[in-house]
Amino acid sequence: MSVVSIMQPAYLPWLGYFDRIVKSDLHVVLDHVEMDKSSQTKFSNRNRVRTPSGWTWLTVPVKTKGESACLPIKNLAIAHHSDWRRKHWNSIRGNYARAACFEQHAEFFEGLYQKNWELLGPLLTESTDYLLRAFEIAPRLIRSSDLDPQEFKSDLILELCRKVNASVYISGPFGRDYLDRAAFAQASIALRFHDYPHPQYEQAFDGFEPYMSAIDLLFNHGGNSRGMLESTVHSLKSE
Repeated sequence: MSVVSIMQPAYLPWLGYFDRIVKSDLHVVLDHVEMDKSSQTKFSNRNRVRTPSGWTWLTVPVKTKGESACLPIKNLAIAHHSDWRRKHWNSIRGNYARAACFEQHAEFFEGLYQKNWELLGPLLTESTDYLLRAFEIAPRLIRSSDLDPQEFKSDLILELCRKVNASVYISGPFGRDYLDRAAFAQASIALRFHDYPHPQYEQAFDGFEPYMSAIDLLFNHGGNSRGMLESTVHSLKSE
């Protein structure tokens, strides 16, 4: 049995992103498509971090006008109309400097924001790869752009699953709204929907805010993060 997940790359992804990868034998990075523009699922260039008053967005500005609007994520250019690197690092350092494990990872993130990134794709790769290592996750990864897919939407997901010989596909909860279940059944690929039960843990400030970037857990709990981010097998549901 080969269990496969497919997700667009994300900026400083949340915990559920990594939990789905943990539950997969192979993860396909969906980098050949345009960036998701839905307010509910748009995380390729932004994510949330904890603040004393709740949370705030960290958003990487990207060029989305003209020809840039149709570019795949891997080729999407970063806009330089604001000093976003300085702002992101200052926000991270300012909000997490007193977190128990921040200093263990500060050097990497300071260096990350000192680089002059031109494209979004390489930034997402370098930051996510670091988080995978920090969480001691060693997945098999492949990029959709290396598979030369031709289809769209549900047919695209099914095409990618076939190309990597998947027997089980782990979808996010929104897959319930668009995946063609009959087509997956005909292809003998079982569908599982990932409903992530978000863990609650001690954060740098009073109260608890769920759905932060995974750096929130990492900076607060360091080496204990892997066990805390993993949900139980019951987060996967077949319907």
